[in-house]
Parts: sequence; C-alpha cells; structure tokens
Amino acid sequence: MTGRRGRRPLSRVPLPGVLLTGLLLAGVSACGLTSGSPMVDDVEPGSIGRGRPLEGAKLTVTSKEFTEQLILGAIMGIAFQAAGAEVVDRTGIQGSVGSREAVVGGDADAGYEYTGTAWITYQGNSRPLPDPREQWEAVREADRRNGVTWLEPSALNNTYALAMNRANFGKYGTRTLSEVAALAKSDPAAVTLCVEGEFANRADGLPGLEKAYGMNLAAGSVTQMDTGIIYTQTAEGACTYGEVFTTDGRIKSMDLVVMEDDRKFFPNYNAAPVVHTATLEEWPAIPRVLDPVSAKLDNEVARTLNARVDVDGEDPHQVALDWMVEEGFVEEK
Repeated sequence: MTGRRGRRPLSRVPLPGVLLTGLLLAGVSACGLTSGSPMVDDVEPGSIGRGRPLEGAKLTVTSKEFTEQLILGAIMGIAFQAAGAEVVDRTGIQGSVGSREAVVGGDADAGYEYTGTAWITYQGNSRPLPDPREQWEAVREADRRNGVTWLEPSALNNTYALAMNRANFGKYGTRTLSEVAALAKSDPAAVTLCVEGEFANRADGLPGLEKAYGMNLAAGSVTQMDTGIIYTQTAEGACTYGEVFTTDGRIKSMDLVVMEDDRKFFPNYNAAPVVHTATLEEWPAIPRVLDPVSAKLDNEVARTLNARVDVDGEDPHQVALDWMVEEGFVEEK
C-alpha cells in the first residue's frame, strides 16, 4: 500500500459532524498531539499542485478518529504532497477537541472540519443557520479571532436524516419529512422509528423534529438502539424509518432511501478545510491546492468512500489515494 504501512482499526461511525458536545474529551494533552509520522505517498501533480507551490513547506495534517475524517485527512495530506510539501500525519485524534485545538494552537496546520460542529460546539451558538453558505460564512467570521481560517466548503453535509428500505419506500412512497409527518397523521401505525437514545431525547433530535414537522408519535412507535443496529433493523424493515447520518456508507450498501429534510430542521454539517492562519499567510497557495478537491466532495462521494472502509474493510488512506488518482487530482509516480 502506498503511503502507510499497516492498518488502522476500523471505527464504528459515531456522531460525526453532528453535535459532538457530549463527546468532547477534556484536555488536548491526552489526544496524542506529540505523535505523528510522515506521509510518503509517491505522488506528483495532476490537476492540482502544478508548479509545486508548496515546495519547502512542512505541513501537519490532523483529523478526528472516525472513518470519514480519516479519509478526509488523507485526502488533504495527499494534495499537499503533490504540491511539493512534506506532510506529517496526525490524523485519527480521539474526540473533537484534540484536532480542533491542534489547528488553533498551531500544533497542526490544517484539517477538515464541519460547519455545524464549529458553530454549535466550539463557538457556543444554539441556533444553527438554515442556509449552508450563511452557516459557513458565520463560522468563518467567528473563527478569525481564533487564528483559524476556513477555506471553501464542500457539498458534503454529514447531518442527521431518516431513511427507509426499498420495500417500505415502494409501499409508502415518502420522499420528504413532511410526507412522513402526513403519513403519521393518516396512518399512525405505519410510522415506526429506530433511533439512538441521544437522538430520541435532545432538542435537535426527535423532539425538535416532531415539533418542526407537526408530528405526534406514540411512545410505542419509537425504539431506541445502538447506531449499527439501527441500520440493519431499518434495512430489514423492523422499523419503517431509521435515524442515519447522511454520509454513512451503509446507506449505499444497504440501499436505503433518505428522506429530504424539506423544512431544513437539521443543522448543516458541511465539511471544509480549516487552516492555522499563520500557516496560510506563509503558504498562500494552500486554497488553490484544496479548493478543487473540496468542490468534488459531496454526500454520494462520501458514502461510496466510507462504505469501502466500513463495509468492505479497506484502509482509509488507500481509499483516499485511489479517489485522488481516479479524479485526476494527483498522479502516482
């Protein structure tokens, strides 16, 4: 395998971009920020990195520990290498505080972060902005004082959703959460939900969803269970709808149909590169390297790449490298 030796343990997909307040670990010192190894992918510029504008740079890339973040961290590091930089890999930091504070403090130079996580968890706001661009702009502006610069966001939006299997989709035909709410009124027994305990009890989860869409589900219609079981139970039809994360690879592998959040209740968790501002001032070509890559990232891409790791058991770094080559961003020597 080019770029890394050995395998990372595959991680269960936790609350990825979604409101990680309750999961933050105290103290950056426990997050392994002193570790790191060189990325040594044998790549050269494709459509990005031409002229090697980062020649001479030594850049440290960070990420959180779950699958999608490992892939995004590898994508960023590979892009930097193609542009001429030496890259230190500090991806896979447990929790959100570690990777966030690494960029804020300059222990790491860049990583991919989620707009909703920054707005709510790091910046302390309670009301997300419904427009994705406005949310990104608000986060970018608020983080200026923290010495962090947000680059252009991707369409990859790792937020909550409800999904159903193909058989139930054929039976009920709902495509939006408004249609789910209408079905709950016309045929209450048809709407059963499999959800996590946290989602079932927080304002930005099921209680808020019911209020926003005018649903009044009976207690017996909602079953609480672990994340992984939700996907299998939904795929098997044990519940009509299951709580999912919109970029989870199991949506694709299990052929689930995701309901559109047509009233924009759930926060936006668009992934975007965050860069230590001092690093960006020293290496102003970084946006030119990363912007085209972010522009190609969306939910379908994320589901496909995540599934290769979580369903097929492939290595996150290799999956990232394959995608970068397939898209023509880099070439292998």
